[in-house]
Amino acid sequence: MNVRYRVELSQTERAELTALLSGGKHAARKLKRAQILLATDAGASDEEIARTVGIGGSTVYRTKRRFVLGNLEAALSEEPRPGAKRKLSGKEEALLVATACSSPPAGRARWTLDLLADAIVKLTLHECLSRETVRRRLAENDLKPWRKDIWCIPRIDADYVARMEDVLDLYAEAPDPKRPVVCFDESPIQLIGEVRQPIPATPGQIERYDCEYRRNSTANLFVFLNAYRSWRKVKVTERRTAEDFAACMRDLVDIHYPRAERIRLVLDDLSTHSAAALYQAFPADEARRVLRRLEFHYVPKHASWLNMVEIEIGVLARQCLDRRIDSFARLVVDTAAWEKRRNAERARVKWMFTSEKARAKMARAYPKPSAKSGQFQRVKTSVSRY
Repeated sequence: MNVRYRVELSQTERAELTALLSGGKHAARKLKRAQILLATDAGASDEEIARTVGIGGSTVYRTKRRFVLGNLEAALSEEPRPGAKRKLSGKEEALLVATACSSPPAGRARWTLDLLADAIVKLTLHECLSRETVRRRLAENDLKPWRKDIWCIPRIDADYVARMEDVLDLYAEAPDPKRPVVCFDESPIQLIGEVRQPIPATPGQIERYDCEYRRNSTANLFVFLNAYRSWRKVKVTERRTAEDFAACMRDLVDIHYPRAERIRLVLDDLSTHSAAALYQAFPADEARRVLRRLEFHYVPKHASWLNMVEIEIGVLARQCLDRRIDSFARLVVDTAAWEKRRNAERARVKWMFTSEKARAKMARAYPKPSAKSGQFQRVKTSVSRY
């Protein structure tokens, strides 16, 4: 027995180690060290402990030494390990980050780990640099130069804010059956047919289909969504011209909401989404009759996310359209079935974004009033006092 480091546990330390071994998830090394300390306190020799716990004698010696020279926590925890010296210095790591954020070499679409390793070797005194070293340094800086994301940067000006808050205020109003709010948008779709018959799924084998396909034609989906209640309508058309838009507006007025005094329509500001489209499709008196029941509210440019129906179109794409549909007739049947089931489920879009939240979240992007307008406000306030 090694008498140089004698372990004598207190009642509190013994109870702590017993509780550690009795339950909970802990590292195996920590549990073995607890067993070593309890066995040593009970008078067992180093050889007996090593044989019983299944470790080497040096581990028993180091655990006892760390307890005697330190404390219980020091004996149970890992000793600090120096590890290998970092391959890149601080300046070299900064150079790696700057290189990864720059344009890739001529003829290459993006940076790779190997390209970055070669570039840093050329710019520093290193003879070689592994791709793993590059990967770790990039991961520490949360950089993935081989990935790209596409997004739309809107120009938030007074027109953007005015349209946004107009739509948000519509969503925040109490439901009024006489003046419903209906969101409207369109989505193109390709009709894709199979060249070879797919093989259905069997136990142990997933469904398989051929990578080759036949492009039959295209179609368009006009989608309506009531912002206040669980109602949506999908109309399938061959095209999406101004005449098709006008027909949708007449259906909305005469078929879907014949008793509404005014239908407030939220839609994108496309060239076909206008009052002029109805005059192109119908006689002037008919166009004016339909338009008297409609009130257009356009979302800002590059802000389709403000149109609630975009969420519903995403659900439609995932639940119904995420497959090959080969004919116009099948598309009509499938979308009608989806629409019927979705309405029966009383599914709704729960809109949470308001004008107040927009002002708080997008305060920096909001346009600042000019000095002249502020001066006019002060003059108006002072005059109103008399």
